[in-house]
Amino acid sequence: KKFKEKRERDMAIIEQSMQVFIEFIEAKDPSTKGHSLRVAQYSKKIATYLNMPEEEGRNIYFIGMLHDCGKVSIPGSILCKPSGLTDEEYAIMKSHAKRGYDMLQKFDAIPNIGDGALCHHERFDGLGYPSGLKGSEIPLVGRIICVADAFDAMTWIRCYQDPLPKEEVLKQLYEDRGKHFDPVVVDALLSLIKSGEIEIPDQSSVLEAN
Repeated sequence: KKFKEKRERDMAIIEQSMQVFIEFIEAKDPSTKGHSLRVAQYSKKIATYLNMPEEEGRNIYFIGMLHDCGKVSIPGSILCKPSGLTDEEYAIMKSHAKRGYDMLQKFDAIPNIGDGALCHHERFDGLGYPSGLKGSEIPLVGRIICVADAFDAMTWIRCYQDPLPKEEVLKQLYEDRGKHFDPVVVDALLSLIKSGEIEIPDQSSVLEAN
């Protein structure tokens, strides 16, 4: 019992520390406020739907929280640029995946925490970055966070894009099945949306809140 209580206290401290760090990340780009937490929540629900062990689901939640930590090293002028990035700027933006992975190498309290940062922009068809991994070459946590991250980007306001209508979100998820997204993982998300466990935010409400 004492061990369990200590473990729960330790996890609470880790989560609070991560939430503080997220504030630093999102302060550079206010349009992403809440993004990391939502990605973590979606990722955990997908892991649960896929019958992953409870501890793995909890770890995926933490990994999701820090998937964008490398963005602290990206200039705000690039993060918040409302128009298209130049090739040079895009190369700098893409570097956040590897930079995040490097930053997390000494964080061994959560197994494989760097995989979420490194692999959440890999694509199932091998056309992603930074390594062009394909299919099962991408760690499962990376495939889960990729879907959760893309879903949140579609449904919340960004400096370069308003939230998409529900019909367009569903269309993109279906069309990118087996291309951008692992079919098993995106099917899990679609099932969670259908059941109401994950909701697509109302477009007008998101715009009004921002």
